[in-house]
Amino acid sequence: MQNMNKQNKNEKNDLMDKIVSLAKRRGFIFPGSEIYGGLANSYDYGPLGAELFRNIANFWWKKIVQQRPDVVGIRGPIIMNPKVWEASGHIKNFTDPLVECKICHLRMRADKPKDIAEHEKTHSGKKVEWTEPKNFNLLFKTFIGTTEDSKSAVYLRGETAQTMFTDFKLVQETMRRKLPFGIAQIGRSFRNEITTGNSIFRTKEFTIAELEYFVKPGEDDAAFDDWLSYQQEFFKELGLKEENFKTVELPKDELAHYSKRTVDTYYKFPFGWDEIAGIANRTDYDLKNHIELSGANLKYKDEKGEEFIPYVVEPTFGMDRIMLAVLMDAYSESEARSGKEDAVHETEVTLRLPKWLAPVKVAVLPLSKKENLSSKAKEVYRDLVKDFVCEYDETQSIGKRYRRQDEVGTPYCVTVDFDTLEDDAVTVRDRDTMKQERIKISELKNWLVSKLQ
Repeated sequence: MQNMNKQNKNEKNDLMDKIVSLAKRRGFIFPGSEIYGGLANSYDYGPLGAELFRNIANFWWKKIVQQRPDVVGIRGPIIMNPKVWEASGHIKNFTDPLVECKICHLRMRADKPKDIAEHEKTHSGKKVEWTEPKNFNLLFKTFIGTTEDSKSAVYLRGETAQTMFTDFKLVQETMRRKLPFGIAQIGRSFRNEITTGNSIFRTKEFTIAELEYFVKPGEDDAAFDDWLSYQQEFFKELGLKEENFKTVELPKDELAHYSKRTVDTYYKFPFGWDEIAGIANRTDYDLKNHIELSGANLKYKDEKGEEFIPYVVEPTFGMDRIMLAVLMDAYSESEARSGKEDAVHETEVTLRLPKWLAPVKVAVLPLSKKENLSSKAKEVYRDLVKDFVCEYDETQSIGKRYRRQDEVGTPYCVTVDFDTLEDDAVTVRDRDTMKQERIKISELKNWLVSKLQ
């Protein structure tokens, strides 16, 4: 049994290594500042990663904002008045309990015993002593202006939510909204926390997408259940396998300082189940504190003239973690033969992304580099690129070019061959079925649109 568990663990680590390698090799995710030795848990999104992330973010915006008549979007700043974080409780309560290794002085989260145990192994059997846990604030502190003192101190936001609270009244009045309604945004947030690897899963700078849904007190429990169902629907439509994500109700003693109830969504990563999204009932905590500290009237007045502080239900999505989950879910390997007489076995990798989500939708491939074929293929490419993210490739054999496109998840390869010069048609290859279909160039765009919806 012990050997079996070790084998399963090695297979999971192997899968993580394969994803990280593919992501770097094919332009999805690069280590940040690599030419200078990198920076711990800092990453850049390469050309395909940027495109995939944009597709995920656009789908979130479409699902959460565009398709909901009761939701509007905003875009707030990273640096806000520091009193915002005083009112929100982040300066006082936004902390992690950390312990320090007395041998190497590395700090680790006291509430992560698995990480502590792994670290102890690095000291080759030496007994490791730890300091008592101390709480460290996770907000990044910086300064504005030309002096560095308490008067110029500000913080990089730890969440995007506070803009929605400080702008609640402005949005409600300018957009003439009645309860219930929501305010949403996608943006960068920063947390000076311990990071423990696993690619883009946990970083100090990340993108979250949040919705603050304002309701009348007493209607928050029903709104919570509705949005929890809607959140799970989002992941299903995104294409994640249902067996790979689940909801976890947080016990009362693990709730954030602002939360009445929280349910997290976990994904089954190679390194174990971990959080990719959550939904919290923030009650009237934030608006009430902003009213008390700022003196502004952020109450809502209903049609009867009654004023009250709305309650808030908050679905939150970790966009970088979701992107990592999408890559994990799409990764597949299959055994192929080289086609030679000695029948060498090869492993072929395919990213089976939902076709509408793939970073490149169409690859245009001339069968050979001969000038007349290349010229025709570039003509097809120039026409398609007006409506689709396309790639043009004429290097190496057609088989190798197909495999390159499979590896990055391109749904369709359009091959321009010598018959194209006669019948003005191309061969379209489907990534998943390998089926090849002859399509007239004049009909190609509409055909692709119908397939990529």
